[in-house]
Amino acid sequence: MTGERARLTALYGGLLVLAGVLLMGCVYVQVSDGLYSSVLTAVAPAVPASLTDTASVPTLPASGRAQPSGILPGQYAVARNVSTVAGDTVLHQLLTVSGISLAVYSALSVALAWWMAGRVLRPVGIITTRARRLSGSNLHERIALKAPPGELKELADTFDGMLDRIEHLVAARQRFAANAAHELRTPLAVQRAAAEIGLADDPSPGKVALIRDKLIDTAADSEQLIEGLLLLAVSDEGLGRRERVDLTATTAAVTGKLAAEAAERAVTVDVETRPLHVRGDPVLLDHLVHNLVANALRHNHPGGTVRVRVGPTGLTVANTGPLVDPAVVPLLFEPFRRAQARRHAPGEGAGLGLSIVASVVRAHAGDIDATANPTGGLTTRVTLPTCP
Repeated sequence: MTGERARLTALYGGLLVLAGVLLMGCVYVQVSDGLYSSVLTAVAPAVPASLTDTASVPTLPASGRAQPSGILPGQYAVARNVSTVAGDTVLHQLLTVSGISLAVYSALSVALAWWMAGRVLRPVGIITTRARRLSGSNLHERIALKAPPGELKELADTFDGMLDRIEHLVAARQRFAANAAHELRTPLAVQRAAAEIGLADDPSPGKVALIRDKLIDTAADSEQLIEGLLLLAVSDEGLGRRERVDLTATTAAVTGKLAAEAAERAVTVDVETRPLHVRGDPVLLDHLVHNLVANALRHNHPGGTVRVRVGPTGLTVANTGPLVDPAVVPLLFEPFRRAQARRHAPGEGAGLGLSIVASVVRAHAGDIDATANPTGGLTTRVTLPTCP
């Protein structure tokens, strides 16, 4: 900070001193240019007649100026001598006074420049001090710079906005880590309980088969959770490749794969597609469509419907089902967030589906929007950059 202040002081002070020097030079040139003529014109008429004897007046070099009318030659010669001496004295005095004034002005300019640089850099010092103090434990603090609108105020507000995003990201990551640990611990606890308690009293073949099925189902849930976490991590890192993807064909393939599950749940899937090509990762886009449709199927009721629309405006998936609180909708795109409490029922999922969808959309620089339907269910709209 001191170095920047010294540089600004040198810049401001140098400019002020340069302006003073230029001003002094202009004043000197303007005064000296007409000084001798003005003194000569004023003094010549006042020269006494007794001094007009040209023999007693020394001859001076021609000045190049015409003798004023009505002035005797003797008066003019005396007036020239007087004007020359008086002009030289005035100019010398002017230079002396100007030099002293310039020295005082330069000192005041440097002091003023130092004070001005401190005032200008004070917000930067506040930003630096608070930025150094920030850590993971006090991300809630903000600079909140109180200053008039300007570049530094805008910088401080931008820094505060960045802190908001960082705080939100850190909090989301902490929740994610805590929820992931909890979700992974639950199936492990179930497996241990099944192995230690389930077979303790009745090690019969039937009971062994039952516990085996339970362990397999729990392991499958754990595997699904780990795959979801890995996919979420991959999509958060961004796209490794981009290519032209036919989202219409992808949607048709995904809904075809989920037809058996839809029939098992007695849910009708209504698909309407128009040509839509986007640029992105085909694997991630396949997961995006699969998670949206699967989520609409699983959070539905028997006899319900899932409407899938693909067209120039993007991908839209709407379903019937239980009522969703509109205030909860934005939270559904965070990991392990659900509209209803988890019941650990078969096929319930790990709560990563929509968070993976949101991460894939961000990786493709797209937009996602969800609204709660008045009659129940959710409508999700995804817009992705298109290509011919």
